[in-house]
Amino acid sequence: ADASQVYDCWRVITARPSPEEETQTPHALYGHVAATMPYSTGHWLREVTDLLGSEDRLIIVGGTGLYFTALTQGLAEIPATPPEVRTEADQMPLDALLEALDAPTRNRIDIQNRARVQRAWEVLAATGRGLAAWQDETGPPVLALPDCHPIVFDVNKDWLNERIETRFDIMISNGALEEVAAQQDVYDPALPAHRAIGVPELMAHVRGEITLKAAKAAAVIATRRFAKRQRTWMRSKMADWHPIALG
Repeated sequence: ADASQVYDCWRVITARPSPEEETQTPHALYGHVAATMPYSTGHWLREVTDLLGSEDRLIIVGGTGLYFTALTQGLAEIPATPPEVRTEADQMPLDALLEALDAPTRNRIDIQNRARVQRAWEVLAATGRGLAAWQDETGPPVLALPDCHPIVFDVNKDWLNERIETRFDIMISNGALEEVAAQQDVYDPALPAHRAIGVPELMAHVRGEITLKAAKAAAVIATRRFAKRQRTWMRSKMADWHPIALG
């Protein structure tokens, strides 16, 4: 359940399971989507719904809170965004997208997350209705909380911040820089796949715009900010999940 780990161009930079780990037990919804293909929460929910029809016990893990909320609380059936609307949104700065949103939607989404803000703008532009209005008509969930064992990690902030920096060093050692460099000729910052944390920063280094030290510092800051947003999401949306303390 990770919006960046679905893309086939990334393994190291998104911390996907290694090939060795994938041989130990069946894995699904990792690295199965081309970077240029549209992939939304709705796509993921439909795919995981098919897997839930299996007799096997599933362990669904990841860091995209919206995926888990859609799974356990339901997802609004919003019409697809026309390509021309998405193209227009790709060219707009974040503040312009935010300014155009209706107040209920603006108050509900993570306004620091460009992907979420842009999606909300696209819905409003394409349908004439705010994302919040669509969400208020959400149907029943695919997997209600009483039917599963929802676990959320309650991680010590200082411990996590230290691990974030160490983690990026490990990624570099494992080939993250080479992985990003391999995409240089097709890199498009407008693609969600190419906005994965660490990719823009390392690509700037690959193109000679910043040093590797500066790229690492920027990626670590971006990761810590993302972790902060995750904690906020968990407190707000996962209050009924079972917490496990770490660190």
